[in-house]
Amino acid sequence: MSSDEHPTESAPHGDGRLALVTGATGYVGGRLAPALQDAGYRVRALARTPRKLRDLPWAERAEVVQGDVTDAGSVREAMRGVDVAYYLVHALGTGSDFERTDREAARIFAREAREAGVRRIVYLGGLTPEGVPESRLSPHLRSRAEVGRILLDSGVPATVLRAAVVLGSGSASFEMLRYLTERLPLMITPSWVNTRMQPVAVRDVLAYLVGSAAMPAEVNRTFDIGGPDVLTYRELMQHYAAVAKLPRRVILPVPVLTPRLSSHWVGLVTPVPAAIARPLAESLRHEVVCREHDIAEYVPDTPGRPLGVDEALELAIRRVQDAQVATRWSSASVPGAPSDPLPTDPEWSGGSLYEDRRERLVDASPEALWRVVEGIGGEHGWYSFPLAWAVRGRLDRLVGGVGLRRGRRDAQHLRVGESLDFWRVEEIEQGHLLRLRAEMRLPGLAWLEMTVDRDEAGRTRYRQRAVFLPRGPAGQAYWWSVSPFHPSLIPIGRWRWLALGRRGARRSLYY
Repeated sequence: MSSDEHPTESAPHGDGRLALVTGATGYVGGRLAPALQDAGYRVRALARTPRKLRDLPWAERAEVVQGDVTDAGSVREAMRGVDVAYYLVHALGTGSDFERTDREAARIFAREAREAGVRRIVYLGGLTPEGVPESRLSPHLRSRAEVGRILLDSGVPATVLRAAVVLGSGSASFEMLRYLTERLPLMITPSWVNTRMQPVAVRDVLAYLVGSAAMPAEVNRTFDIGGPDVLTYRELMQHYAAVAKLPRRVILPVPVLTPRLSSHWVGLVTPVPAAIARPLAESLRHEVVCREHDIAEYVPDTPGRPLGVDEALELAIRRVQDAQVATRWSSASVPGAPSDPLPTDPEWSGGSLYEDRRERLVDASPEALWRVVEGIGGEHGWYSFPLAWAVRGRLDRLVGGVGLRRGRRDAQHLRVGESLDFWRVEEIEQGHLLRLRAEMRLPGLAWLEMTVDRDEAGRTRYRQRAVFLPRGPAGQAYWWSVSPFHPSLIPIGRWRWLALGRRGARRSLYY
């Protein structure tokens, strides 16, 4: 069994052809791009914010272009010279009209692919239940099905892959499963835990996506993709407990927990917010089991593939334990979160850009201090005044925000574009600067900037800047209500002992 979650290829077969990957900053797209490169394809990544890909190793070998699938002009430019185009985006969570946005974006993508002479479109959608009218499907699955039809009717040969639960380190489905199982030895659960489904390992999803690029021109259809095991979500949780060497869980399903209520329950227990948990839960109302395995005709099964549930869970758990999670469900930005960079000119905000600046000298080397700064958040917490941070995270959850539970992908290192609790990394200069942009629910836009350098006397200096652009009277009130707490943002408190130095010497940094 392979030691990772990535597909392996015996030899490249892309022959240098150009593949367009949309959604390259997301969970699947961020893994597909390097898999295509390994298979011999050149990759062009379409991203609304290209700088989010800056720190990814595969991006150095790719052509990264700015654009949005809802903008016909940028899609047209991105399609030039493309052999195969991957559609890995959806508008879920962007508002009540997300189905219309999905529809319009798919039509733009289909039209521009046809006019550019693209040889094939590949789309990853959701597995729909057999015999259930589309009107009874969740909006999430209904929209996925509609996008698939639009691409199949585009005039460009299309491969539409339909998957149920994707198991892989960092996926929303896996994180939901992991936290529910690990945190709750006894669970009162919604009735959908008894619904049968057919999970698929992310490794196999990537293999099917890469293999789909080489399908013959006459192939224009959907394919159901899944692993060899069909089981209920309840059984899946017990499988996770067994693989993770946890005691068997006591699971008591009750019929009164609707998808809406159960999504809030999931949001309270796991890092996955209710806005994402709800479509996952709604997708499990009906049985989602593959009706065919025709994909094997074009992407043949090999020994050990597709992976079984236990093998997929073992790989995912190992990647989490080894801090080798390549992408996470939170890789994509929160819908509606600010995407503008930190403004440097107060006039940008009409003169109402508030700042709070703090500076301290630290009795430690810049390298040691930087490790503390880059390691902030996640399991390490926010060091000073943890209770205030915990309360802020819970309040954000209560109003539908992401809260603190998103954590971080890696405990020690950060990349531009990654989520960090209820922040996103906007800029990082190793050893010197970390700038975070807020994604919590706020009446305005907020940034937190931390800098490590030396002063004129050569002493280590820590500088911190909190920036807030208020929105209306509520924003003004918010700033003045939290400003007394700004000193507690400093990541090294008087009471906190930190491990610094190569030999693990422990020393305290205080002011």
